[in-house]
Amino acid sequence: FYSSFIVAAKVEVVTRRAGLPRTEGVRWTSTGEGEFTIETVDRPRRGTRVVLYLRDDATEFLDGMRLRDIIRRYSDHISLPIVMPAEGEDAKGDETINTATALWTRNKKDIKEEEYHEFYKHISHDFQDPLAYIHHKVEGKLEYTSLLFIPARAPFDLWDRQQLHGIKLYVRRVFIRDDTEHLLPPWLRFVRGVVDSDDLPLNISREILQHNKTIDSIRAGCTKKILGLLKDMAASEPEQYRQFWKEFGRVLKEGVVDDPEKSEELAKLFRFSSTET
Repeated sequence: FYSSFIVAAKVEVVTRRAGLPRTEGVRWTSTGEGEFTIETVDRPRRGTRVVLYLRDDATEFLDGMRLRDIIRRYSDHISLPIVMPAEGEDAKGDETINTATALWTRNKKDIKEEEYHEFYKHISHDFQDPLAYIHHKVEGKLEYTSLLFIPARAPFDLWDRQQLHGIKLYVRRVFIRDDTEHLLPPWLRFVRGVVDSDDLPLNISREILQHNKTIDSIRAGCTKKILGLLKDMAASEPEQYRQFWKEFGRVLKEGVVDDPEKSEELAKLFRFSSTET
């Protein structure tokens, strides 16, 4: 709960374990200063209620639209529904904010192409369908799922090598961070998607990401899958690949300098203008 004190002056948790009488509820209260109080209270319903008393400079989080944006970004794929009171002139009752399903955890055979396209637009804020995508699950010593998309058009910040918002990292369906830097090399920064790991800790930090064998394995696996997708596209869909090369070819060339060991593999994907007809 202590991360809540970034915006809250006080946090109050009222709970009662199933099976206990209502008179054995518990209230936990803290102001985030290293101490807390616990008292027995009357709790008519079982379950837990968390109340945040916001700081004076955090009133933006009382705005319904702001809260919905936060929920959809960080908790959209939590399996349990997140409900808020409906807003608007004719609004009544409650509405579920999150989709309560993680597309990448479903069997590929049960997912329609339209669903992949809608999911891509949701995470990338792009209005166009992706040029191509790959949905892959790794099981065994290392377990993770990747759902990666190649956009049809280059994003406006393509030439910013520091932008880190292409791949969203999840750990057991909990959103952790946007972190392309560690999940894909800079010369694949145009790729969008999600990676969900079962092996990483939920409290993983940027420092741990820099020196983590699991992350290194995921990065190598995702890079291999994207290069394989591009090879297949170049061989079976030359017109589609021509569109890809027009948008992202110059970025892909950076890989020869950044990762010399992949020069030969990348060279097979390069295309150059010719005077031949």
